[in-house]
Amino acid sequence: MAQSGVLDGDASPSTAKMTLVSLDAGNAPVVVKSDSQMLGDIAASNSKPATFQIWVTDDARPGKYTLPLHVKYTYLAEADQQGTESVTYRYTDRDMTIDLPFVVRSAINLDVTQVKAQDINAGGSGYLLATLKNTGVESGSKTIAKIARSEGSPVIPVDSSVYIGSFSPGDEVNTKFKVSVSKDAQGQNYPLDLYATYENADGVTLDTPVKRLGISVAPKIKFSTVGKPIEISQGENKRIEVTYRNDADTTAYLAEARIKPVGSLKSSDNLAYLGDIKSGETATAIFEISTSGDAETKEYAVDSEIRFRDALGTSQTSDTIKVPVEVTTAGAVGLITADPLAILVLLAIIVGGGYYFGVRRKETVTKSAGDGFP
Repeated sequence: MAQSGVLDGDASPSTAKMTLVSLDAGNAPVVVKSDSQMLGDIAASNSKPATFQIWVTDDARPGKYTLPLHVKYTYLAEADQQGTESVTYRYTDRDMTIDLPFVVRSAINLDVTQVKAQDINAGGSGYLLATLKNTGVESGSKTIAKIARSEGSPVIPVDSSVYIGSFSPGDEVNTKFKVSVSKDAQGQNYPLDLYATYENADGVTLDTPVKRLGISVAPKIKFSTVGKPIEISQGENKRIEVTYRNDADTTAYLAEARIKPVGSLKSSDNLAYLGDIKSGETATAIFEISTSGDAETKEYAVDSEIRFRDALGTSQTSDTIKVPVEVTTAGAVGLITADPLAILVLLAIIVGGGYYFGVRRKETVTKSAGDGFP
């Protein structure tokens, strides 16, 4: 290639111009995923980086390999000066191959064949069951499976490691990890990282590439009340039954309910033990409530809550559950018995009336006796 022009500082026989590099797998058990890269001009004693992405195959054997790096460039082979104004450049193309040493170390290939979430609810704790398989051709010793929190995920490891030990090609093991979930999590899948630490055949401790799992998180355990609104009359003291239903997909263990009456409603017994409530099942609580005689007749929404334990024994408290209570007008007897003053007046009337009739009867008997004797 010949070119005419003015000689400048870039026209140097030691500069590799329009440098193009490409990487081949050669005999190495890899797949090169990157295309050729144009590096441009590289002056003498200078360097430019070239980055290639490669993937080592699952059946790769440990050992030493070479990766052919092909380099194409042009350089100034000759420059003929013609007078003071012109110079002729003669460039030559060059194609060379550089063998890059590449070492494949002994390593296992970790694969996750099955993942199952067990009793994992928002705001609670549960178990992650994962089946792991070594799909490579090398064995690992002192293998430990580990989980780690993915950035921003509400799924948090509690027991984050499981010891496997020897992990040979084709081996499949079941692992169980304990996790907790923040209470503001929604019912959806969240990421969680899993990997293994092991010792290879050369005695070197390595980590497998991280596997990002999708963990299914159920919504927070919720309860609702079933049945008709509870009725109570003004001034009445009454034992009531409230039936709660577990609307979640998991069991609430050792549950107990509490009501929080307000205003004209009072309670002398506001706690009730419910026991274990499975998904979709109901349990009935018995409370004692009372109303004042002048309570406003209407339907009240009494707050209640359920405290329970999840599958791992972690204590949780439900969201507020509304219990409908309707206060009705009391009858005549109810109005009297509900008002202490009315009771006193009634007693006074009874006592006074009894005294009056007793005196009148005595006077009548005395008069009759006087009329019969001289």
